[in-house]
Amino acid sequence: MPRELAISFAQQPRRTSALTVIYVAEDKSPEGRAGEIWARTGLDFQRIAASAGFGGRPGNALDIIAPQGLESDRLLVLGRGGQGDALSDTAWCDRGGSLWARIEATRAATVTVVLDEPKLSARGVAELAAGMRLRHYRFDKYRTASGDARSAGPETVEVTISAGRLEGVDAAIADRDAVVEGTLLARTLVNEPPNVLGPVEFASQANGLADLGVAIEVLTPEDMDKLGMGALLAVAKGSERPARLVVMQWNGARKGDAPVAFVGKGVVFDTGGISIKPGASMQDMKGDMGGAAAVTGLMKALALRKARVNAVGVIGLVENMPDGKAYRPGDILTAMSGKTIEVINTDAEGRLVLADALWYTQDRFKPRAMIDLATLTGAMLVALGHDHAGLFSNDDTLAGQLQAAGMASGEKVWRLPMGPAYEKLIESRFADIKNAGGRPAGSISAAQFLQHFTNGVPWGHIDIAGTGFGAPNSEINTSWSSGFGVALLDRFVRETCENREG
Repeated sequence: MPRELAISFAQQPRRTSALTVIYVAEDKSPEGRAGEIWARTGLDFQRIAASAGFGGRPGNALDIIAPQGLESDRLLVLGRGGQGDALSDTAWCDRGGSLWARIEATRAATVTVVLDEPKLSARGVAELAAGMRLRHYRFDKYRTASGDARSAGPETVEVTISAGRLEGVDAAIADRDAVVEGTLLARTLVNEPPNVLGPVEFASQANGLADLGVAIEVLTPEDMDKLGMGALLAVAKGSERPARLVVMQWNGARKGDAPVAFVGKGVVFDTGGISIKPGASMQDMKGDMGGAAAVTGLMKALALRKARVNAVGVIGLVENMPDGKAYRPGDILTAMSGKTIEVINTDAEGRLVLADALWYTQDRFKPRAMIDLATLTGAMLVALGHDHAGLFSNDDTLAGQLQAAGMASGEKVWRLPMGPAYEKLIESRFADIKNAGGRPAGSISAAQFLQHFTNGVPWGHIDIAGTGFGAPNSEINTSWSSGFGVALLDRFVRETCENREG
């Protein structure tokens, strides 16, 4: 597979290319510039399409090798679906992913993609390019030798997208590419093995965002102890690797404007602690920092595109291990808020990390809204599978904004209920609350727990246990890690923070 992908835009198609790609509408012959290119081959399109079963539907393809009349070595004809249909951003991105899969199979080094869409916009071109980049991603840095046939491809593939006289395409591609970069960073962080990426190493990765103008602070266990973060620090006690709390600030709006805050669970590896997990699939628990990865990727995206918003990202980084110093079921912890917590299960550790991170964030930054992301509960995977993340909120407006952003970005969320009946599940006999409410409504009781540390700030909790890693391959991702949350939250910022009046 190529190690690099370079995408550019041009008004006119390149004459010489190893591969030329054109699109044909359903039940139509090539038209416009695609028609001009096909005409130079001198081939009978209707005859070839009929013999190959090509109808112009999405997924249909004709691969013409060494076409006469063209300087390209290969002509790839793809179905675009109904004539005149306007594609959503998500559909354009998916089309880019499937296009890259086709390009990759040809092993071409130079590619020209000719777009002749009747309702094409600069944003559509940007989404197509984003889909290619997202599908191109692979995490193979630790493979010293590969039998994968794709590794025989060229070192670099140059893709030129030709779409006529569209205004603002380069700017649209650069803007969308910022979010892609953030998503790919999140994917890589989650994919890294736990012996390589501990709390200190994760904090160092986040610290690299300082080069983009993000202000970074890293709190040590001593700092957190002074602040009274007894919940977060308890989780880290069983590990030799010290905890970190990383604060990232992007100030792209007026000084004094209240920020929007994002908080991520960063358990770099979760054994379950004393309440140890079963051995099966425990290796997947290197991904239990997917929320922190998404927040870090989001902050990179906001900085790269110079978002007009004041944003704060806070990530709590710990490792949950069982040793002689580890916290136990039955322990009572005191969180930074002063609330006491009875430990029922040491594998319900993420909410303890978030408890102190949320309280710290609202107390210090007074955000206008606060959103946390966490691979929090296996119950969420049971409830929603891999297609939607779970959404919980104390604010209907905020919940609606997040749902809309999810639909627009393709990273969908589904709101679940909260309320007094579920609060009863975390009532404790010995402390203010307990950290686990049992199997029934496990995701909801976890959200009820977190709400205690929001102090009334408009808050959303997104449980990405089913979407952060391990999801089936999609048009835009063949990696174990998805980077879920970066595109969702970037769209939320665009629609509700940057575009608001005042």
